[in-house]
Amino acid sequence: MTELVTLTPQRIVDELDKYIIGQRDAKRCVAIALRNRWRRLQVSTEMQGEIMPNNIILIGPTGIGKTEIARRISRLTEAPFIKVEASKFTEVGYVGRDVESMVRELMNYAVSQVRDKMVQEVRPAAEKAAQGMILDILLPRSRKLKQSTAENSPELERYKRSRQKMLEKLLSGALDDKEIEIIPEREGMANLEIIPGPGLEMLDFDFSEMLANILPGKGGSRKIKTTVSAALKRFTESEINGMISKDKLTETARKAVEENGIIFIDEIDKIATTDRQGGIDVSRSGVQRDLLPIVEGSKVPTKHGMVDTAHILFIAAGAFHTAKPSDLIPELQGRFPIRVELNSLTQEDFERILTEPENSLTKQYQAIFRSERVELKFAPEAIREIARFAALANEKMEDIGARRLHTIMNTLLDDYLFEMPSTTLKTVKITKKMVTERLSPVIESEDLSRFIL
Repeated sequence: MTELVTLTPQRIVDELDKYIIGQRDAKRCVAIALRNRWRRLQVSTEMQGEIMPNNIILIGPTGIGKTEIARRISRLTEAPFIKVEASKFTEVGYVGRDVESMVRELMNYAVSQVRDKMVQEVRPAAEKAAQGMILDILLPRSRKLKQSTAENSPELERYKRSRQKMLEKLLSGALDDKEIEIIPEREGMANLEIIPGPGLEMLDFDFSEMLANILPGKGGSRKIKTTVSAALKRFTESEINGMISKDKLTETARKAVEENGIIFIDEIDKIATTDRQGGIDVSRSGVQRDLLPIVEGSKVPTKHGMVDTAHILFIAAGAFHTAKPSDLIPELQGRFPIRVELNSLTQEDFERILTEPENSLTKQYQAIFRSERVELKFAPEAIREIARFAALANEKMEDIGARRLHTIMNTLLDDYLFEMPSTTLKTVKITKKMVTERLSPVIESEDLSRFIL
């Protein structure tokens, strides 16, 4: 996790530049929004509640980096983040998901995220305790040793030496396949994640805990046979569950959501009402009005308690081909004061996307080929030709931004991907001529391009 105090807007933009090409204005806006969260926490407690986040609408076609920008800033600070599609929500009274479910999903994600961190912290102690439990089974104390009160008796010293030798064997893995008998602790349903069905998700119930109290546990005095390695894993997980406080976990997750949570609402243009008549537009307006109190700030019931949405950062995005941001209801427009229009990608952008980011497509495919012990190389002219075909395909068909590169690269490398592994194929060099020969017929054929590119 990067310390928020060191995440200046310029550094945030620099980090985003490693993965996303162009879109400087959008990067600046989200960088300022992220930094403002840290700034809010530095003011007086009374003033903190008054400073609201500047929610953002990103405008532009698909595949130009809108989602990736939001996802990357959440990773910079390990902030709870979810992406939802506005078109999946329906007005209260219609069949479908209610808008409050996005907050519940964010809270569930935060609980899982925080728990993973807590598990990392307590795992060493849990593993040590589990090892002690295994040693107690493998090398139980004699009745005489249990009754002895002498701290330095010869029997106790011999037992300690034997226990240390057994521990060394246990740690080396020499005892992994040895069978032992254990008494399993009650495992019930408390550790299972139960997902409520449609219509029940809005109820503030912890179904897992409810079922754990109803159903009988698997414990008792019955012994079961298992291997040492399986028992060690089982005891470790049991110790971890005992060391993690559920109240602390829930409170930490709730605080993370309320202060650092990010909800990315995609396809928000799909619920904009361009025509005020017709039943579907009534539903769209209803979704907007249901969304309004959450964005404004309200308390949403979840199975982990009430969550205040007042300081969650909402980033909305949409292509807005047929609708405009002004087609949203005025109240919702006011809750997204920052609007940024992202630029369509050019051939030069595609060239940079193919080579500059740390996770560029060329580097990904080189890693895939390397897994089959084949070296993949791209000539600079080939990169430019791939970028030219990507830009051309976006012009002739639907503009899907950088996603066009995935289909083009797959078409270009399809034969090699099928042929590998091969005893004769050791090196593949992609040249301009090869790119032209493989992609030109597809681009020139309008009917074929619809299916392939």
